[in-house]
Amino acid sequence: MSTSTGDKPPEDTTSNGGGVFSSRVSQRKASVQGNKATTAKIMDIELASNSDEPEVDERDFHSKQVFKGWTLALLAYQSLGVIYGDIGTSPLYVYSSTFTSEPSHEDILGAVSFVIWALTIMVTIKYVGIVLCADDEGEGGTFALYSLLSRYAKLVRHDPQHNGVLTPAQSILGAIQGITVVNPNISSSTVVGVSCAILVVVFLIQPFGTSKIANSFAPIVIIWMIFNLVFGIYNLVMYDSSILKAFSPYFAGSFLMRNGKDGWLQLGGILLAFTGVETLFADLGAFSQRAIQMSWLFFVYPCLLLSYIGQGAYISRIPSAYANPFYLTVPPGMLYPSLVIAILACIVASQAVITGSFQLLSQVMKLSYFPQVKVYHTSKTVHGQVYIPLANWLMMIGSTTSLGEAYGACVILVSFLTTCMVTVVALIVWRLPIYLVLPVFLVFALWDGMFLSAALSKVPHGAWFTLMLAVILTCMFMLWRYGKEEQWTAEESDCMPLSQTTALRDNKLVLQKGSTTSPITPISGLGIFFDKSGSSASTPTVFLHFVQKFSASPEVSVFLHLRPLSVPTVPPHERYSITRCSTYGEGPGKRAIPNCYRLIVRHGYTDEIITPDLGVLVLDLIRGFLETHGTSKVPDSDTEELDALHRAWRSQVIYIVGKEQLKIAAKTNIVRQLFLWVFLWMRDSSRTKIQHLNVETDRVVEVGFVKEI
Repeated sequence: MSTSTGDKPPEDTTSNGGGVFSSRVSQRKASVQGNKATTAKIMDIELASNSDEPEVDERDFHSKQVFKGWTLALLAYQSLGVIYGDIGTSPLYVYSSTFTSEPSHEDILGAVSFVIWALTIMVTIKYVGIVLCADDEGEGGTFALYSLLSRYAKLVRHDPQHNGVLTPAQSILGAIQGITVVNPNISSSTVVGVSCAILVVVFLIQPFGTSKIANSFAPIVIIWMIFNLVFGIYNLVMYDSSILKAFSPYFAGSFLMRNGKDGWLQLGGILLAFTGVETLFADLGAFSQRAIQMSWLFFVYPCLLLSYIGQGAYISRIPSAYANPFYLTVPPGMLYPSLVIAILACIVASQAVITGSFQLLSQVMKLSYFPQVKVYHTSKTVHGQVYIPLANWLMMIGSTTSLGEAYGACVILVSFLTTCMVTVVALIVWRLPIYLVLPVFLVFALWDGMFLSAALSKVPHGAWFTLMLAVILTCMFMLWRYGKEEQWTAEESDCMPLSQTTALRDNKLVLQKGSTTSPITPISGLGIFFDKSGSSASTPTVFLHFVQKFSASPEVSVFLHLRPLSVPTVPPHERYSITRCSTYGEGPGKRAIPNCYRLIVRHGYTDEIITPDLGVLVLDLIRGFLETHGTSKVPDSDTEELDALHRAWRSQVIYIVGKEQLKIAAKTNIVRQLFLWVFLWMRDSSRTKIQHLNVETDRVVEVGFVKEI
């Protein structure tokens, strides 16, 4: 244990708490006491009614953001630069992935019909119309659905305190292959090499943040979509306008009936028309529901429809064009511009999955299924825009080594799971009648199942890679969750209120264990204990172990709990909450523990709380609390507490942090030992080191304690 002489006190103070503070204190005071309410909506709970039950504060919860006007229009514009690159570049390879030989007129008509209805049913109706409404406080994706369901159905215990790695490689490779139309002598290894180089660049620019990347990429997608729209209209007019008959679902059904098993297998190529649809939902937190609905319905959807219809019109007259359906169908003189824009658009295509993966991983961490890794919030306006370095670099490695056949199976499997989960949400959360939900579920389940069965035929040809990766990630998530629940169980033994661990005897704090008590010797100084739980229903673990080990406590103790919220910043008047700590003493009822306070700091992701000035901030807050919320019944006690506070400050300020070590119990069976050992290794590797605590290190006291799991 190491201590120091601590912070030097304010230059001078009087007995009533007045005096001249240093410039640092004055600066803090301007933000903390400029308005008495700024001291935090400071709460001084009446001791007679104080309870050991956990408090619920509405300030700890946030509602989803609702955007309107120009902000909504900007988000709709930005969404074009992130979430539609993938589904928007599918015209490069859908028909070539569907057919292996020149199709007949009836077959291309049936394929176009399938594409039209896939975009309509899977994307427009299912995702844009229904799934986007199943958000968890504005967050989307599979894990947001799981969080929503687990909260309403109480599926899992909460902390008391893979979506398509292959997309970038697949899309960019499809765009670069257009070079072979210009120069057939270019080797496939050159195409793959250029694709990988572009892919690496995409991952390298991620630290710039979603907004900047989206603003830069959106014009590319807009131009690309306009190209698809114009080319589609051109081909429709110039070659075969009768292809518009494909809007009738009869031709899709006829396609399957006529081709039998081969037609069923060809659905594996058709489903590539809506790859990337899950990113519309996964990126919901980065853009908002209305922004995504606007950009899809009024721009992307009609552009893609006409693109596929136009390609179908061209192929119906020149069947050999199926092999490279985009570049061989461009109007005369537009090949080179199309090639450039296609490559740029496919760079954007990778952005959809990358951004969506950041969203999903941040949700997984909130649900305690993954270790806490560094997350950077990249926007003060849209709270869901994040960047996760670890995920970025791992995806870069994974994307450059992935297999193309895997992607379709991954997409449709996630889509099927989403259908099932949204159905449960409709019943449990939205409380819709089952007779209304069941028919809708059957329609989408049959549609998903049809494509899923076709996609599973790809498993021996590469889709096994994604399925294997999904199994590995799932096992890791479950292992971490299992370890966390064991940790929570072990920590419950320390989860006791102050009234059960301490008592007052002759107005002095004593340690209480059952019917026996032991004295606690006060030591000079202001002690700031970092409280993990922040609940008034429990004694801070670090404080309990400190007094148990040393039978002593600082003259003034502050239990500091940092409560992060998913907002950029918390206004000063809502940021701090202070209460007196209380325990039982002689006589009935609870009594305040002298010079012991609980300080809760609510902060956003741009608020910097742990700074070298932390001790000054705590001093100023407690001083303001005593001046504003003193005990009116005994005025002299307020003066005594202020005197004690300043005296402790002059002596030293120490920061006491807990270091919990988990140990596997001796009688644990071998399989459980292995699981827990892996969990502990992951936990130790991802823990924040004490050196990263941004306070003077010579004022830090680390209290270690061991828990068996």
